[in-house]
Amino acid sequence: MKIKEIRGMRTEELHLELDRLRRHLFDLRSQAVTEKLVDPTLLTAAKRNIARIFTVLTERGEQNVESSQYHLESRATHERGG
Repeated sequence: MKIKEIRGMRTEELHLELDRLRRHLFDLRSQAVTEKLVDPTLLTAAKRNIARIFTVLTERGEQNVESSQYHLESRATHERGG
């Protein structure tokens, strides 16, 4: 994902993408532990994309990204009824 694409996204979309990338990174790490990871460069790419999103959110003046991310996750879980 290019920085231009990330800057073109709305803040809410960035938070959703951040959540998706974190889950993807978790899956990749799980695959790496079980030795089923086909391409190890995917780990690096996921980490860099997460860092790019944090950079754009910081540029936009977002503060406490971690706590707002937690709030979005808990709200989504509550809305799903889980």
